[in-house]
Amino acid sequence: MYTLITANRNYSSWSLRPWVLMKALGIAFEDRIEPFTKPVNYHEFRAFSPTGQVPVLLDGDRVIHDSLGICLYLAERHGGVWPDDEAARAWAQCAVAEMHGGFAALRSACPMNVGVRVRPKPLSDAVAQNVERLKELWAEGLSRFGGPWLGGGAFGAVDAFFAPVAYRVRTYGLEVGAGQAWVDHIIAHPAMQQWEAEALAESWREASHEEELRDSGDILADFRSG
Repeated sequence: MYTLITANRNYSSWSLRPWVLMKALGIAFEDRIEPFTKPVNYHEFRAFSPTGQVPVLLDGDRVIHDSLGICLYLAERHGGVWPDDEAARAWAQCAVAEMHGGFAALRSACPMNVGVRVRPKPLSDAVAQNVERLKELWAEGLSRFGGPWLGGGAFGAVDAFFAPVAYRVRTYGLEVGAGQAWVDHIIAHPAMQQWEAEALAESWREASHEEELRDSGDILADFRSG
């Protein structure tokens, strides 16, 4: 059986991607959490990760790192990672690559924290451009392939890669137009509900992540325990 190593449910957007993909597709794995204990956990995480980062997938003696690397590895072994339709598959792969390598301004200004609601600071031009691109991209996927998922009728990697952004949309009250239907749909998915329940139950707090949260705007509500 696979082992998937992830970090804090509240903070770790990169961890969420393969976790929710494997849960949604019914791919069995042992769930191992290695929480963030400081701003950079490189030396501690190097014990199991060649990059000193999470997520990491263990398959026997193979170590597969990076959320995209894990997704590609799983796609060679399991159905459902990409849409069957060729056009939808090409679009989904491009969208995943764009998410993996882009949206830096949004990531920085609106760090993921599942358990809070924030009134964000006025969006910079770069963040506003990122949000506009999200609106455009999600509307395109939903309209071209019929929804309710971004690549068509079934959950896949493209939904998993944008899943952390769905939480950001909710946390910061971002306006994403037609994409809000997808945000509501994915947050209601049982796997996302499980992730959120575990996030709210976490007692871990890491100072630098909490500072980033405070810097992002005014905290309106905090539903986390502890």
